[in-house]
Amino acid sequence: MKLAILGGGGFRVPLVYRAVRDDPRHRVTEVVLHDIDPARLAGVGRILEGMATPTSPRVITTTRPDEAVTGAGVVFVAVRVGGLDGRVADERVALDLGLLGQETTGAGGIAFGLRTVPVALDIARAVRAEAPGAWVVNFTNPAGMITQAMQGVLGDRVIGICDSPIALGRRAARALGLSLDAVDLGYAGLNHLGWLREVRVGGVDRLPDLLADGDALAATEEGQLFGLDLLRELGAIPNEYLHYYYDTAGAIAQSRRGPTRGEFLARQQQRFFTTLPQAPDGALAAWEAVLAERNATYMAAARQDAPRTEEDLVSGGYEGVALALLDAVTGGEPRRLILNVRGAGAIPGLREDAVVEVPCLVDHTGPHPLPAVALAPRELDLVGRVKAVDELVIDAGHSRDPDLAAAAFAAHPLVGPEYADRLLAAYRGRIPSLSAVFD
Repeated sequence: MKLAILGGGGFRVPLVYRAVRDDPRHRVTEVVLHDIDPARLAGVGRILEGMATPTSPRVITTTRPDEAVTGAGVVFVAVRVGGLDGRVADERVALDLGLLGQETTGAGGIAFGLRTVPVALDIARAVRAEAPGAWVVNFTNPAGMITQAMQGVLGDRVIGICDSPIALGRRAARALGLSLDAVDLGYAGLNHLGWLREVRVGGVDRLPDLLADGDALAATEEGQLFGLDLLRELGAIPNEYLHYYYDTAGAIAQSRRGPTRGEFLARQQQRFFTTLPQAPDGALAAWEAVLAERNATYMAAARQDAPRTEEDLVSGGYEGVALALLDAVTGGEPRRLILNVRGAGAIPGLREDAVVEVPCLVDHTGPHPLPAVALAPRELDLVGRVKAVDELVIDAGHSRDPDLAAAAFAAHPLVGPEYADRLLAAYRGRIPSLSAVFD
């Protein structure tokens, strides 16, 4: 089977390649990497050469998207429209106005979505033309929004994935002295906006036990992010990105103390790709060292620089979900995964076609949402407000209407109407790929 990876020059692409290389069923025989940046594409190609074994899928690189997707059985979409310079602007423009600056949440997520939706729609049309039977796995952020936009062209064959929910579930299970395989997770919400409300073992919810155990709860990353009092008040464990909603002022203050995450990654990756060794083994070793630094510093400011546990530094989330999904949709054993899919009523108050993040049973026919745990009224309210913003951004991407873009900023609970026009003007001035959407 041919696997196409759009955004094949991305730093995390080797994680996916390693997962398919180690797949005991060896379903993927060819990996085609597509990127608009030939230098990054060549660099990632060298890293994959260092990973290759005699049974590894062969790797082809191309700058032509139609060539990449033609005949593919699965298409992974991991593009970053505007590059890391765009991410830096997403964060800094908001911070300069006193707002939260973050890649997927608030003003930055809207700016990222506005320039990405038109590109995602073009990709979906290319897949429809060149590989109509392919499964499309979307990694591109904001993942729920982009998945919903692409589903408007390709339907339910587009599935969004994220490693945050599974990492949260793994930490909760570990804190209870259990393995992830031993529990059923009751999780619901949107991408980067969900809550773990149940951890069931043999039909018994063990989450109350964890919330009552101060030592175990405080040892989790969520205990450090949110504090025990808030978690107990909620009766749930939020996705780490809800830190930006529950402590917005603190998150803004933390972001202003030094370089933003985008600035850190931009410098790190520029240095990495500029100095990447030509020899495949050297390139692989350099990538592994930079990956370790990247993982160790993830959300460091929000964690008050508390070190991450060894288990949380081990890879297996993002690429593990991708491989499990690929296995299930290509005829392997059905899997239970938390995915971004059309909710079809899984969360009350949302449209039938609204993409939500919920547990699904996945088989060769695709993902099937399981009955979702109930969210509290204020959680439902926040989900509804943020989903309405997603849909405004998608509509703006379709129509290229700046008034809809401004309306999306105005409607977001972390922004507001007084900032909408200034944000849109500032982002258009800083990010050429966003400006081009409305020119």
